[in-house]
Amino acid sequence: MSAFSSSESQARWLTPATRMGLSISIATGLYGISFGALSVASGLNLWQTMALSALMFTGGSQFAFIGVIAGGGSGMAAVGASTLLGVRNAIYGVQMSQVLGVSGLKRLLAAHWTIDESTATAAGQDSLGEQHRGFWVAGAGVFLLWNLFTLLGALLGDALGDTRRFGLDGAAVAAFLGLLWPRLNAREPVALALACGLVTAVAIPLVPAGIPILLAAAVGAFWGWIRPSEAGSLAKEQS
Repeated sequence: MSAFSSSESQARWLTPATRMGLSISIATGLYGISFGALSVASGLNLWQTMALSALMFTGGSQFAFIGVIAGGGSGMAAVGASTLLGVRNAIYGVQMSQVLGVSGLKRLLAAHWTIDESTATAAGQDSLGEQHRGFWVAGAGVFLLWNLFTLLGALLGDALGDTRRFGLDGAAVAAFLGLLWPRLNAREPVALALACGLVTAVAIPLVPAGIPILLAAAVGAFWGWIRPSEAGSLAKEQS
């Protein structure tokens, strides 16, 4: 009887949102090894590297920051580049604020954990409860593992060599494709995904880092504006 209860309890906890959040946490967290090693190689010390992961906590912005520093840029230039890439999190925050409906200290924590992974995991769920669970599992999981593997990468440093050979960046991309694929269940979302991808690909060689993803977000926002009935019905289905 106790074994049955334990199995039933585990089944209730290991929902699709939980499994998705855990898997993307592992894939993204491992990529933190690359950041830790590259950060130390660019001239930052261990504590500065860990502060970026704990406080900035957005991978694209962190890589942009150390990229500018490694290239001989000033601290202000590094902050500007990382801030530009971090603008997308503010867009996510508007959506997640409505979904989560939290306040006080929990709202501050949710704001800090509103990143690509937690937003994508929440958006990939069909019920409000699963959206909440997916957001918190992915947010907490990525935060913990990203910082843990950042520390590992910073400590190992040059011993790792070129971290790209491990394919960690590919693991993160694969995790996002896994989140996106189930949403492409009709011609309209497929067309929207292709349009956003095309805009991003065209913009990459023409504009500064951080702008292409904002342009893709603008395409999505424009779609929601010109087709409010479809966007509204999709939001209702997800909640």
